[in-house]
Amino acid sequence: MSYPIPIRALPSHAHYFTVALNRAGDDLLVLEIERLRQAVRVTRADAPFDILAWVVLPDHLHTIWKLPTGDDDAQGRWRRIKARFSASLPRSAYRPQFRNSGQGVWQRGIWHHLITDADDMALHLRSCQMDPVRHGLVDVPEAWPYSSFSKSLALQRAG
Repeated sequence: MSYPIPIRALPSHAHYFTVALNRAGDDLLVLEIERLRQAVRVTRADAPFDILAWVVLPDHLHTIWKLPTGDDDAQGRWRRIKARFSASLPRSAYRPQFRNSGQGVWQRGIWHHLITDADDMALHLRSCQMDPVRHGLVDVPEAWPYSSFSKSLALQRAG
C-alpha cells in the first residue's frame, strides 16, 4: 500500500482531524469542494501548515497536518477554514434546515488526535485512505476524487 509520505519519515507535530457538517448525510462538502479548497488555501497562506493526507467525503473530512514547530494552533486554523467556507457559500447553499434551525453548516469543534508514532501514523493514513470505501462511495480508494491518495497514486504512476 502506498502512502503520500514515507511512514519512516514521521514528522513531529503531526495531527489527525475529523471535521463534520452539522447534518449527517448532507453532500455540501463535495458539491462545494472548490470553496473548501479556497478556504484551506487562504488559511494556509495566513497560518502555514503542511497537509500530509486529506480526504473529503460528502458530510465530513479527515486530514493529517504537520504544524510548524512551536505552533499548536490547529483550532484557530479550523475556525478560519470553517468560517471562510461558510461565508463563501451562496445563500441557496444553506439548506432550509440550517437557516430555520439557527445552526451553522459545521458541527461545533473538531475531533483531534496527536500522532504518536509510526504505527499510529500508518493507522490514521489508512483510515483516511479507506474511508470512501468504508462509506460505500467507491470500491477502491484511488477511485475517490476528493482524496490526496488518488493524486498521490497518479503521481507515482506518472513518475
